[in-house]
Amino acid sequence: MRMITFFLVGLTVHVIFFLSIFDIYFTSPLVHGMTPQATSLAPPASRLVLVVADGLRADSFFTLHPDGSSRAPYLRSVIEERGTWGVSHTRVPTESRPGHVALIAGFYEDVSAVAKGWKENPVEFDSVFNESRHTWSWGSPDILPMFAKGASGDHVYTYTYPAEEEDFASTDASRLDTWVFTQVKSFFQSAKSNSSLRASLLEDKNVFFLHLLGIDTNGHAHRPMSQEYLENIGLVDTGVAEMVSQVEDFFGYDGRTAYVFTSDHGMTNWGSHGAGHPSETLTPLVVWGAGVHSAQRVTESQPYDDGYLQDWKLEHLRRVDVSQADIAPLMASLIGVPIPVNSVGVLPLLYLNNSDLFKAESMYTNAIQVLEQFKMKMTQKKETTLSFLFTPYQLLTESKQAEFIRKARILIQLQKYEDAISLCQSLISRSLDGLVYYHTYDRFFLGCSVVLGFVGWTSYVVLVILKTHASLNRHPSVLKQTPSHTLARLCMCVTVVITVFLLIQRSPATYYIYCLLPVPVWYSVLKESGTLTDLIQSAPSLPLWKCFGYFVLVAFGIELLVVSFFYRTMLTVGLTLLSIWPFLSGLFGKAKFRSLSWFLGCLFLSLFPLMPVVGREPNIHLVTCAGLLTLFTSLCYLWSSRQRTPLHLSDRQQFVTQMLHVAVCAYVPSLTHSSLQQKQGLPLVNQIISWTTLGSSMLVPLLSSTRLFHRLLSIFLSLTATYLLLSTGSEALFPPVLSWLMFVWINIEQEAMLAQGVSGRQELSTIDFSANIDIAKIRQLKLDDIRRSYFFVFFIITAFFGTGNIASINSFDPASVYCFLTVFNPFIMGGLMMWKVIIPFIIVMCTFETIQVATQLSSRSLFLIVLVISDLMALHFFFLVQDYGSWLDIGTSISHYVIVMSMTIFLMLLSVVTHILTSQRLILWRRPKLHFP
Repeated sequence: MRMITFFLVGLTVHVIFFLSIFDIYFTSPLVHGMTPQATSLAPPASRLVLVVADGLRADSFFTLHPDGSSRAPYLRSVIEERGTWGVSHTRVPTESRPGHVALIAGFYEDVSAVAKGWKENPVEFDSVFNESRHTWSWGSPDILPMFAKGASGDHVYTYTYPAEEEDFASTDASRLDTWVFTQVKSFFQSAKSNSSLRASLLEDKNVFFLHLLGIDTNGHAHRPMSQEYLENIGLVDTGVAEMVSQVEDFFGYDGRTAYVFTSDHGMTNWGSHGAGHPSETLTPLVVWGAGVHSAQRVTESQPYDDGYLQDWKLEHLRRVDVSQADIAPLMASLIGVPIPVNSVGVLPLLYLNNSDLFKAESMYTNAIQVLEQFKMKMTQKKETTLSFLFTPYQLLTESKQAEFIRKARILIQLQKYEDAISLCQSLISRSLDGLVYYHTYDRFFLGCSVVLGFVGWTSYVVLVILKTHASLNRHPSVLKQTPSHTLARLCMCVTVVITVFLLIQRSPATYYIYCLLPVPVWYSVLKESGTLTDLIQSAPSLPLWKCFGYFVLVAFGIELLVVSFFYRTMLTVGLTLLSIWPFLSGLFGKAKFRSLSWFLGCLFLSLFPLMPVVGREPNIHLVTCAGLLTLFTSLCYLWSSRQRTPLHLSDRQQFVTQMLHVAVCAYVPSLTHSSLQQKQGLPLVNQIISWTTLGSSMLVPLLSSTRLFHRLLSIFLSLTATYLLLSTGSEALFPPVLSWLMFVWINIEQEAMLAQGVSGRQELSTIDFSANIDIAKIRQLKLDDIRRSYFFVFFIITAFFGTGNIASINSFDPASVYCFLTVFNPFIMGGLMMWKVIIPFIIVMCTFETIQVATQLSSRSLFLIVLVISDLMALHFFFLVQDYGSWLDIGTSISHYVIVMSMTIFLMLLSVVTHILTSQRLILWRRPKLHFP
């Protein structure tokens, strides 16, 4: 009962620590209540056409054919004759949803909002569509609805195709774009005979949005260098040319239409997006029509040294790069609607072909719009902070705000437009910095509270280990004899003071949890302080040098694991060091074959961190080879244990069936990818086999014997079969190699216990997971158990970063899930990829469960050491979290903490699942007993 209570408390504490990072770093930057800002001058355009070619890379669009012709001749002519062009720089994550939010709403959506919903709008935000008089949009059901749902009134109209059309196995994904262009053509044709629709179209401040998903779908399915992807660019170019002709014809060539062509994100060479590679973050931007500068020829060098201008043969035309959020105020300025109130974009004036007065007034409007957000953020923070504790942003106090506004208006009145524009740009820059300042105002305070709780929890776990699982000399102490009511009163006083302070500041409910959690944690630590006294008094009898050596090695090992999060090759270094452990510890002389197997297993496994996580070219032949290696490993596994644990008939039949199943699963990816290459779609039989394998992967092992070798082999075969179906190349070899090393680890730990003369050693051949462990034989922790716990954490990290991790999910290759489905579904596909990451976890967890049983340790003791090591890593990453530098650097530092905390929580839950997976057995039928008269 005490163990269950400790488990639940520990789980709760880690969940709180995990969630704290979202309140500290992932809170929404949005504020509400600002007044929309618009320029009073007449806009140059009456309507805007926005075309977003989803997944279009800048280089794929701008690069010419070898013969000098363009893949997009119409848009190329626009660039060279009557438009302004540049590169739109996106932010990570380079996904469709945050990309479109930046384009249309002008702000960079926080990660928590993306996680709340994909197709709909989880947070209220303003957009160009919302500010328009009417918006008509055509395209994907994944993008369009979120802008319609968040719009006030009923003036955003969406026309979407069924989600089933987004099929990566489609014979021609470009039909998604053809559908959009056809619908737009039909729309304008019907408007000619529909008087009410025609009247609406002839009004000003209208927006037409074309979302083209074909290029993205073809890129995922065939790679950006494929003929399908490149030909789709030409189809889009032709469609845009025809669409422009239709629009101009409908409006009588009145010259009042502005056009914006761009993309939400790019794509890597291997057909993925989500990370920060230039191929993902550089997207094309072409703007032409009413109010836009025509092509500007330049003779001097341009301020871009990325080397693309010469490759694109565009060095003679002025290039104007923007941040993706800058496009929203540009569109708003062209049609004269208010800039979205949450926009952080800066109006790119070089695109505008208008008077200096219009440019100055537009930039002034942009500055006031951003300043309104700053003022609202400052007011909110001031209202929830005690006056004597409030520190305003010194670069933009209320007096400085008024001075900026007054000077800007005077400069505009004096017709000093360039000076006014420069001043407004300075005001925008300070306002944006001030927004960050107030958005992160409570970060230090919350961080200190979380760190205090973290240190207290880790200290408490260490004391619990020393008290219940270590052989310390117990001595009566003054601290033990001190009544605890004084300590309880002190903690109550601290709790009251903190609560009153948070109430006065009207802090959110979660702040109470983060600030009050350290109180009971440190109360528990101080109550156990007598254990620390026992440790100090037992110090003379302890092997201090050996303890110090273990402490140094584990500290070095933790640092190595921390560095491996930044450089995966450090895992190769770690595995190489682990490979020589039997030779340094003296085990080689007692178990040469197992030591050599350990050495080779570590070296083979060390090759995987050297391979790329994403960006591999598919090699289905390696998946087939992995299936053969799995069968070979299984036969060796059976051969090594045949004398000690003979197979029963039922077990033999199950293993034969599972091995045949692995052979089938090794062949299914080859058959599937061959069918897709021939554009015959996903075979139904392959899909049935894949989903059946996935669904039964955790149930089939429960049918086997609970003897150690039998159950581990069944788990290995079942999980590897699923892993093969989710593989496209060399990563399929990872589970067989990892499983072999885990099998050797179990055996070599037996030799280590024999060498140390531990009496609790149990023969592997006699271990039955379902048997109850004799409590009397459970031993106390030894120093060597710290090594075992560290090995476990190291192998868990290796299982995570060995071949697939969060980066591979964020920038995953859809080909990995083609055996299961080809129709785009982000949640199912993400779930399948997450399960692929979890499978090596389960293999390592089952091994750790086996070692705990084999070494006669309680499941709690070793896991407590693991908990301490993981928490020290998490605390390390908490201090490494940064809020400066590039967005990618910030996101990476935060994700490392989230990964470690998630891993700790996940391991606590997975330990329960693993225990069930190894010890429980399902009996589907029983042989009837024979009764004789």
